[in-house]
Amino acid sequence: MSRIAYVNGQYRDMRDASVNIEDRGYQFSDGVYEVCEIRGGKVVDMPRHLTRLQRSLRELRIDMPMPLAALEIVIHETVRRNRVSYGIVYLQVTRGVARRDHAFPVNPVKPALVVTARGLNLQKNQDTAAKGIGVITVPENRWPRVDIKSVSLLPNVLAKQQARENSAYEAWFVDHNGHVTEGSSSNAWIVTTDGKVITRSVDSGILAGITRAVLMEVLAALQIKLEERPFTPAEAYEAAEAFVTASSQIVMPVVRIDGRNIGDGKPGSISMRLREEFHRFSAFS
Repeated sequence: MSRIAYVNGQYRDMRDASVNIEDRGYQFSDGVYEVCEIRGGKVVDMPRHLTRLQRSLRELRIDMPMPLAALEIVIHETVRRNRVSYGIVYLQVTRGVARRDHAFPVNPVKPALVVTARGLNLQKNQDTAAKGIGVITVPENRWPRVDIKSVSLLPNVLAKQQARENSAYEAWFVDHNGHVTEGSSSNAWIVTTDGKVITRSVDSGILAGITRAVLMEVLAALQIKLEERPFTPAEAYEAAEAFVTASSQIVMPVVRIDGRNIGDGKPGSISMRLREEFHRFSAFS
């Protein structure tokens, strides 16, 4: 079955879908995006994602492309037309199409909207979690406004590629103070030997992950102690467990960091329990 994309008011076959070459997302990375998990044909935690989308747009002074209720309809229809049971839905909003000029268009233009959906292999995801993943650390080299979920992701792309070339799944950025910020496409967590879960606060140099926010509720319900604070790679090497969170991965155990085994080199019990419990606290629509 051909995939279907929503592009600026039309549902098009992916082979025919296109955007104008002067779209500012293409020319300047002048746009934002969101990725939601699809499970059982339903979109997971969409209200939280759309709230973050609105915040990102406000920070870049881009208008919403349509009313929120209409956008929800487009997202659901894109998922339906692609018959995705398990996978992701991706939406991207850019400032729109205008003559190439770094400054905002003098005459306002309509924001451009693209929505796509695709299926993923649930069993493969589960198998990866059962084995755990490897992570490498890389110097933080991104712009300071990583709290905005912008489409400007070149440092993330290079970090992810470096991870793959080093037989790892993810890369964790390390700031100038020697602390882990987050992954190239995920939030970073460790579990101390006395059972505390540690992750960096969203107040300092990371994206406010939606999966991260839901996991806070899971931790509270399970009465697992959480500390929001920076941690170093050295502390991570000595941790009992580590994991990453993202919409496409939920809670993914980390078993190696920079080639060093974490704990016994197997997914930890807390990480796996959090993964199992996660969707009990998610909203489905």
